[in-house]
Amino acid sequence: MTLSDLRKKIDELDSRLIALLNERADLVHEVGLLKKRDGLAIYAPEREEQLLQALVKKSKGRLPEAAIRAIYREIMSASFALEKPLTIAYLGPEATWSHQAARQKFGASVDYAAQSSIAEVFNVVTRGKADYGVVPIENSTEGAVNYTLDVFMDSELKICAQFSLKIENNLIAKIPHEEIRKVYSHPQVFGQCRQWLRHNLPHVDLIEVASTTHAAELAAKEPHAAAIAGQMAAEVYGLKVLDPSIQDSANNTTRFLVVGHNTCPQTGNDKTSLMFCVQDKPGALFSAIEPFKQLKINMSKIESRPSKRKAWEYFFFVDVEGHAQDEMLQKALSELEKHCTFVKILGSYPKASAS
Repeated sequence: MTLSDLRKKIDELDSRLIALLNERADLVHEVGLLKKRDGLAIYAPEREEQLLQALVKKSKGRLPEAAIRAIYREIMSASFALEKPLTIAYLGPEATWSHQAARQKFGASVDYAAQSSIAEVFNVVTRGKADYGVVPIENSTEGAVNYTLDVFMDSELKICAQFSLKIENNLIAKIPHEEIRKVYSHPQVFGQCRQWLRHNLPHVDLIEVASTTHAAELAAKEPHAAAIAGQMAAEVYGLKVLDPSIQDSANNTTRFLVVGHNTCPQTGNDKTSLMFCVQDKPGALFSAIEPFKQLKINMSKIESRPSKRKAWEYFFFVDVEGHAQDEMLQKALSELEKHCTFVKILGSYPKASAS
């Protein structure tokens, strides 16, 4: 078969694909009308993950899972726009890792709104200025993002999805290595690249700024300056990648949460996040979490944060397997409440959700 023949077959397949995509769009439009009539949310994380997993299982060809998910991410993004224009808030400015994560999760066909802080991401979603927010919750190298944990204490928003983004921090600049006298970046990014910086740029000044995007902006303007940021930031500010992927861990990954007004229904493969404050007496924390062991419910994460309401009082943030509506988890939560002064369910969501 000649190259011309192959291209002709590809053109024929593309014609069929575009016809099928438009047929799918018509059905999506009908779904949107029904959701609007019944007051249902446009974004359904449980349906999204089930669809992606089913498509991956059905695929018997050359396309890897990552490619299938990326293709359908954009198809679903276009579908959101057909049902109702969605606005996604994220920690800005443009080209931060949070922006890149939000784009990876929701695609290119929705609107994005950069916010000045994680608290403001929650605020605009709470006030209805954005439909959902994307916030970082933990990094595989640096641990929990405490700012996000703190905002959850006073917010009524719910977690409705989780996903992870592999973080590849790059040294970017307009100048060569030998001219670098200072490097700008976010504090967590410096922590993720600590050993590389010690070995490769031991004598430069490391200057902390609010975001990797602002770091790139400063590196573009100031002489003898470089930044550590992502590829998107380098492109936005016209900087060269001098050294790619300088993070100390090859598996440097950040977990992000999608927050909104509603949590997810049960899928059979869920995770629940909650926070609680134990009574001030010996053994209170052990007694509080013991029912999870007795009921064989896996607790995958626990973090503590000062309550900021009373000296030496702490909130505990916990991730457990299961949905808050599952019978066994309800039993555990009921026992938990007996040993706590405060218990709050932050949300249940698909455990396997990924992007």
